[in-house]
Amino acid sequence: MEEGSPKKPSPNFWDQISAARSRAWEAYKSKPISHWILLLLSGGLMLTAFPASSLLSRVYYTNGGKSKWIISWVAVAGWPLTALILFLTYFICKVSPTPLNVKLALSYLVLGFLSAADNLMYAYAYAYLPASTSSLLASSSLVFSSLFGYLLVKNKLTLSMINGIVIISAAMVIIALDSNSDRYGNVTNSQYIMGFMWDVLGSALHGLIFALSELVFIKYLGRRSFHVVLEQQVMVSSFAFVLTTIGVALNNDFQGMADEARTFKGGKSSYYLVMTWAAITFQLGVLGGTAVLFLSSTILAGVLNAVRVPLTSIAAVILLKDSMSGFKILSLVITVWGLASFICGSASVSSET
Repeated sequence: MEEGSPKKPSPNFWDQISAARSRAWEAYKSKPISHWILLLLSGGLMLTAFPASSLLSRVYYTNGGKSKWIISWVAVAGWPLTALILFLTYFICKVSPTPLNVKLALSYLVLGFLSAADNLMYAYAYAYLPASTSSLLASSSLVFSSLFGYLLVKNKLTLSMINGIVIISAAMVIIALDSNSDRYGNVTNSQYIMGFMWDVLGSALHGLIFALSELVFIKYLGRRSFHVVLEQQVMVSSFAFVLTTIGVALNNDFQGMADEARTFKGGKSSYYLVMTWAAITFQLGVLGGTAVLFLSSTILAGVLNAVRVPLTSIAAVILLKDSMSGFKILSLVITVWGLASFICGSASVSSET
């Protein structure tokens, strides 16, 4: 019998750690220090601005706000900030705007409509659910973006990613079974159920928007430079702003803002500060996410987007005094576990390509 060639021993845990450290060091040396400073600042924006925006939306309802249209309008009202950054990018980097054809314009219009609907769904969730609960449910957007990415963009799904999807889904079921522990006294059982449903539906729509945005890049743009990503954000946000403004006007909520400001806990100044900072923080989060996507990869953007889920929940417990039952803690732990499993699967797909 022929003697087979000796098998290479499989690397142990410390060998893998050493290899990962070497890869990280090589990646660090391949970029200038300014790149890493910008990436650090961009990641910091994602991890602070998005949770702050979510908490401010909940503060609006806690302190007397009632309109769902107004809070969804605030989410896109800061789009001129992103547009300003885009115009500065044209000037500083000496690049020209991407030509706008009919198909691309229609794509932006559809994405703008879906974004406006998505913001409205999340507004209902913020109105009826604690911020910690709504952020945990919103982690399901990762599940839906993966499924829609697989169906529409033909992205790969590994066993580790499917495992993460199942675990995150189990965490949502645990929250549903523990609905009585964190329901506000002024929220009825039917309203809580409605908030739960709108949060999950909003997450599903958010996942669809993510997949469709990637499809637009593949079919119509073909490149992912910083100014092109910013252009998409500006166009989609501006269309969503116009559509949401029409909804606010038809619902007579602009006139209602003055009444809300008078009865708001803390007075008019507090009301307009909450509205202003909610708009600014959301756009800063968008800018941070755009920069991370350009400076690094969709994997890192997904990792940071996942990390902000427990951060928002913990911040809501500390700052807004949200209740944290044993079931919710279990759901948080399971969600983090599912996100970690999904991220590992995404990283393996990225390394293969």
